[in-house]
Amino acid sequence: MPSDASAPRMIGESASFLEMQEHVSRVAPLRKPVLIVGERGTGKELIAARLHFLSRRWQQAFLKINCAAVSETLLESQLFGHETGAFTGATSQKKGYFERADGGTLFLDELANTALPVQEKILRVIEYGEFERLGGNQTLKVDVRLVAATNEDLPSLARRGRFREDLLDRLAFDVITLPPLRARVEDILVLAEHFAVGMVKELGGDYFHGFSPNMQRMLQTHTWPGNVRELKNVVERAVYQSPEKPISHLVFNPFESPYRPSAPAAPAQPAAASADAATSGAPDLSELDTLDFVTHVQQHEIELLKQAMKRSQFNQRKAAEFLQMSYHQLRGYLRKYDLLG
Repeated sequence: MPSDASAPRMIGESASFLEMQEHVSRVAPLRKPVLIVGERGTGKELIAARLHFLSRRWQQAFLKINCAAVSETLLESQLFGHETGAFTGATSQKKGYFERADGGTLFLDELANTALPVQEKILRVIEYGEFERLGGNQTLKVDVRLVAATNEDLPSLARRGRFREDLLDRLAFDVITLPPLRARVEDILVLAEHFAVGMVKELGGDYFHGFSPNMQRMLQTHTWPGNVRELKNVVERAVYQSPEKPISHLVFNPFESPYRPSAPAAPAQPAAASADAATSGAPDLSELDTLDFVTHVQQHEIELLKQAMKRSQFNQRKAAEFLQMSYHQLRGYLRKYDLLG
């Protein structure tokens, strides 16, 4: 029988963390699909593994695939397999993830990145347990427990026609929403010490000398946009830089440097265009009775985002690079202003 000892270890003592752990333990024994929702770095893959190892399938296969890491065509082949000659380069038959996970659990990370035709095939596997390999006409039957994860708002995507509502209905039998680290303040120092001790051992040391009081305050007040993954990096970086004494310095952004290359300057605009931009970006307050500051700033942000996306031919990674922000920061702004569609 499965036991908690065989499941991946997760650390925390905050109320939100313990409630989430209890949720996982309740749903793990079921055969139903589960959807995990959480920001980057919150441990969605660990939760998926825990769901598997606390289920009756714990001795069977646990396979995982990041749907955002492969192209649409390749993802379909990876999930459902293909027959010889199904496409150029298909020189032999290949079993897909669903077939290989038969009897076990399949974890689909970044599910929001799948195309609608692939979503339709996933839905068929959930509903009927059957599919065909690419290029094949034989219907195959499998018994796979599906666990999916996303950091997107799937109901919003479904309303805009970018995600199948029927697939969302099936996946949403139960939804586990992971609390971000900023909502688990009680866990920050517990996790930080755990990561620090692990790094000391990796360096061959015997003793972790702790964090200075000021560093403890910094750890607890940082917003942690990268969540537990970011915390682990910050702590391990500090330990290896100061292994023989208490931690008295933390580097939250390793790219900060007076010698950091600057981004290419934007092309100069004609004077008339610059004047227009200045006028639209900064209204003449002398002619106004009042100004809704928040609304004006939001409209300006929306216009900048739209222009950056258009300039980058709607490639989000290029737009993020142009705006000197991370890909996930850009995605957050696009979600905030409903510009993902």
